[in-house]
Amino acid sequence: MSDAPPPGAEDSARVRELLPEPGETTIAARFADLGLIERAPADRPYTVLNFAATVDGRAAIDGRAGPIGSKIDGELLQRLRTQVDAVMIGAQTMRAERYGRMVSDSSLRSWRERIGLPHDPLAVIVSGRLDLPWDAKLFTDGGGRVLIFTAAEVDPPETATPVRVVRHDGYVNLIDALRFLRQERGVRALLCEGGPRMHAQLWAAGLADELFLTTSPKLAGGDAPSILEGELAATQELELAWLLEAEGELFARYAKA
Repeated sequence: MSDAPPPGAEDSARVRELLPEPGETTIAARFADLGLIERAPADRPYTVLNFAATVDGRAAIDGRAGPIGSKIDGELLQRLRTQVDAVMIGAQTMRAERYGRMVSDSSLRSWRERIGLPHDPLAVIVSGRLDLPWDAKLFTDGGGRVLIFTAAEVDPPETATPVRVVRHDGYVNLIDALRFLRQERGVRALLCEGGPRMHAQLWAAGLADELFLTTSPKLAGGDAPSILEGELAATQELELAWLLEAEGELFARYAKA
């Protein structure tokens, strides 16, 4: 890791650290070196998940997660993406959020190279039917790389961004998918950003290691999903590693107990 401060550190959002050491810090400082890559096991990537939720536990407003978090949450997500080899999402999340390039800031992409990572994290999509918004900027921008796990037999269209498809029989097996990422693509740290069903599947299969959770000071109501939708074999205990606050928004890092 580089000893130089990350780009934009002087303009990074200031936050209060409530735990473990009360005081002031910035998002840039807190996310400069999370040590995720060094924790990778041999058979799969070290897997962290990032979600934002309202105070009443909703993971979407009007069908999207984007309106929940603030600009500070947006900076947190971009800096978290600088710390991993790959970012994984489900097809429904891709359709709802219509992702662009995973690290949109060119200075942060350069920072990745300075700390020994590829210019862009690998974008990983799990899509059983290969039903994706091919006109989204992730595919049309031409930057980075995309790998799609699917059970569909159809081929994707031509895209500006390079796309590789890995096919599974019947359904996408996440255990096999993460093993492929680790052993065939050298992915040591993986960030998963949704959706809620994939979140549940990762915890149920013992594939999740950490959770970064933003709690927005909003009430959404309705029947929107929570950050986790699905059955677990048992309640998963978590340990709070840190807790940050800014303008009533809470940013927590949890580790698997």
